[in-house]
Amino acid sequence: MTVPRPLWQGRALALIGIVLVAFSLRSAVASLSPVIDHISRDFPVSPVIVGLIGAAPPVCFAVFGLVTPLVERRFGLERVAVGALALMSLGLLLRGFAGDSTSLLAATVVVFAGVGAGNVLLPPLVKKYFPDRLGVMMTLYSTMMAVSTFVPPLVAVPVADSLGWRVSLGLWGGFAVLALLPWIALLIGERGRASTASARAADVVLDPTDGVDDLTDAAAVATGPIATVPASPRVFGRLWRMPLPWALALVFGTSSTMAYVAFAWLPTMLVDIAGVTPATAGFLLSLFALAGLPCGLLVPILIVRFQATRPLFLFAVACGVVGLGGLLLVPTVAPALWAIIYGLTAILFPLSLVLLSIRARTPESAVALSGFVQSIGYGIAAVFPLLIGLLHETTGSWQVPLMVVIGVLVVSIPAGLVAGRRRTIEDEWEARHGRW
Repeated sequence: MTVPRPLWQGRALALIGIVLVAFSLRSAVASLSPVIDHISRDFPVSPVIVGLIGAAPPVCFAVFGLVTPLVERRFGLERVAVGALALMSLGLLLRGFAGDSTSLLAATVVVFAGVGAGNVLLPPLVKKYFPDRLGVMMTLYSTMMAVSTFVPPLVAVPVADSLGWRVSLGLWGGFAVLALLPWIALLIGERGRASTASARAADVVLDPTDGVDDLTDAAAVATGPIATVPASPRVFGRLWRMPLPWALALVFGTSSTMAYVAFAWLPTMLVDIAGVTPATAGFLLSLFALAGLPCGLLVPILIVRFQATRPLFLFAVACGVVGLGGLLLVPTVAPALWAIIYGLTAILFPLSLVLLSIRARTPESAVALSGFVQSIGYGIAAVFPLLIGLLHETTGSWQVPLMVVIGVLVVSIPAGLVAGRRRTIEDEWEARHGRW
């Protein structure tokens, strides 16, 4: 049995880079809706625009979930990660300079183009650099994503009150810029290793008496600490023909629907039905997100060590039904309690991320599975922020929208049971079609 090496041994930059990327991926999503009322004082933001802005993340994630594995095959994980972070940084900064609702939406699209690519790349990056520490790394980056989800709503309104909504939105671009630095350093180091490998390979050709070990060493230097294979279109194509990837996509879609409906509409919903102030609504959104913090800490360990996928999934669905049911039936009684219980649907997010790694045998198939699951899952989730806004505008209440979100949770139960099977996509293909 191989003893896991320390996290920082030969991969400190990758560790820092993954943590900073994880922090940047969610802060952009959670920082906008609490300050919509501040933005509306400068220019009108209609419910349709709010719905489109809420739908922009999953739409971009769906599109770039399909595109990113193909781009990664051409340029490599680290180069595409740098490009994704550059897009995120640019969009976050531009969002603070928006002059109308159209430019705000356009900047949001730029942000989530980068975030969409980053979402797909993060599980394969973990699998590449930390195959011996999957549980620890999943816990670490899931926790960072949870932190970056509850902190922005907590500080967005106070910063907007003090310095203006433009500063409140734009400051998150600084974190994305910081996340760029380790990956740029890794790319520079990779070029140096590639040059060294080429020189050593040339030495082998010139001096064949050195033996086979030189070729092996040269290949190890060229590929970095852990070799990976880019995503294959053949692998990606096979995923459409198996139940397991579709089940994972539906679970991921349910997780994303819960999150992005809350990010887009929960503050407005709480102001309308619970009678709280906008600042309190932002705080309650932060509580919703804060519930994901222990989920990020515990869920990866419970799945990797104890195979608790199905119990965790069913518990998350039950919490969602109870929390949303409380908002539907008695919203003024304990809105903070309902927000926290609803927030426990965040269990589904680290659950989905862990499954993207352990339901594939190799980094190659993990990239393809990640792209497939996230593109379809976010495509499902993209419908609901806009749908919830239209239903609210049509009915003039929040009862029907809340019942629709509860229905999404109930319908996802069969997919969660399939996703809980202890098998990989390769296992499923071989059982149905023979050799992978």
